[in-house]
Amino acid sequence: MHAVILAGGKGVRLRPYTTTLPKPLVPIGDQYSILEIVLHQLAAQGFASVTLAIGHLGHLIRSYVGDGERWGLRVDYAPEDSPLGTIGPLLAMRELPDDFLVMNGDILTDLRYGELLATHRAAGAHLSVATYRREVKIDFGVLTTTAGRITEFAEKPSFDYRVSMGVYALNRAVLDRYTPGLPLGFDELVLDQLAAGQGPLDFAFEGYWLDIGRPDDYDRANAEFDALRPALLGSRG
Repeated sequence: MHAVILAGGKGVRLRPYTTTLPKPLVPIGDQYSILEIVLHQLAAQGFASVTLAIGHLGHLIRSYVGDGERWGLRVDYAPEDSPLGTIGPLLAMRELPDDFLVMNGDILTDLRYGELLATHRAAGAHLSVATYRREVKIDFGVLTTTAGRITEFAEKPSFDYRVSMGVYALNRAVLDRYTPGLPLGFDELVLDQLAAGQGPLDFAFEGYWLDIGRPDDYDRANAEFDALRPALLGSRG
C-alpha cells in the first residue's frame, strides 16, 4: 500500500507556530510531530511506501523524515515550486500504483487508513472520501420568508453535515484527463466526477478526527493528546 502525504502548504492560519516550521512538523504533546504520528500509523497499518509532496520549508521535512527507514517505510519526495492545490501535486507523480491513499499532512485521527484503501479497491471506486459528521449551530433565530411574509421560524437551530476529512483513496486513471504542472483542487476533482456520473464513494467515519488548521485546533490537540495517545499510536503510545 502506498500513501501520498500533502505537506507543501504554508500553514498561514496556524501562525505564529508555522513561522519557522512547516505545519506537519509542529510538535504535539511535546514529543511527536504531526507527521511523525501519521508515518507511524501508516507503517503500523501495513503501508510500505510514502511520497511526501513538499513546498514551504520542505528542506526541513526532508531533513526530519529522511528515507523513512526509522518507521519501516520507503519515503520519496515530490517538490512543489508553486502552489498546485490538493490534487495538482499528484499529476506529476509517474510511479503511483493503481490505487493509493492521499491525505493532508496536518490531521490527527484514528481512522484505519488501510481499511479505507481496501474498501475503495473492493468497490472498484474511482475516488473514495473519508467523511465525518459535523454539527453546525446557528446562534440566531432563523427565518424563512416568502413574498414579504415570514413563513417559518426556528430558534437557534443546528444542522448536521458530512464533511471531507482530508483523507482520500484514488484510482490513478482518474488523473489522466488533467495536465501536469497546473493547479487542481479537490473541489474540482469531485465536481468533475459528479458531472461524469461517477459519484465518489463515501467512507463514513465516527472516531476521532481533528484538522489542525488554526491555533485553537492546535491547542486542543495538545490538550487532548495524552488521553488520545493509545488510540493514535497503539503500543508505541
